[in-house]
Amino acid sequence: MSDARYAALRMSLTPGVDAAAERSDLVKDALETAHRAHAGQLRRGSDGLPYIEHPLAVAEILIGHHYGDEILVAALLHDVVEKSDMEVSEIRERFGERVADLVEAMTEDETIDDYEERKNEHRWRIAKAGPDAMAIFAADKRTNVMTLREAYSMIEERVSSELAVSLDLKIYVWELDLEMLFEEAAEMPLTDEFADEMVGLWGDRFRAVRSSPD
Repeated sequence: MSDARYAALRMSLTPGVDAAAERSDLVKDALETAHRAHAGQLRRGSDGLPYIEHPLAVAEILIGHHYGDEILVAALLHDVVEKSDMEVSEIRERFGERVADLVEAMTEDETIDDYEERKNEHRWRIAKAGPDAMAIFAADKRTNVMTLREAYSMIEERVSSELAVSLDLKIYVWELDLEMLFEEAAEMPLTDEFADEMVGLWGDRFRAVRSSPD
């Protein structure tokens, strides 16, 4: 696919992000920073999608729910500390305290080696960080499930080979994430949207298992 065609496709999928970047220098800076930070990276469990598609999708979902620019900026940058050499201090200097605090909340503690323990600690920290962090978290998880469902529709259980952990463990952790959101932010529409995607994923796997030969 040519660069021009890819750019046109991306713009058609993220009209809210593109419009926000045109009217806001802060959003434009965040968008350019995210592109640089994730350049050349691919998304696990996506059957080869560029990683930048993930923060763009998270931000687009939040725009659809009328969150403000600082939340949008934090969504665009929510993985840059984990996935690049950028640090929270640099985000704080360039994008302000609120954005930096949200990105810090969204950043997992990589010193915790065990996958489940790391996810448990992160989930607890998100719950303590408040409604805006939970909104980004819910949009992030919804996007993760959507991406996995798209890959699953093409390669089914083989998608597990693209993940850092087994598909069963990934789904189990998402179930715990959803449980936390129902406890802490049941009234937030993004919680229901994440739940709907999970129901869809359970259905996808059930149908694939039923249709597979014995």
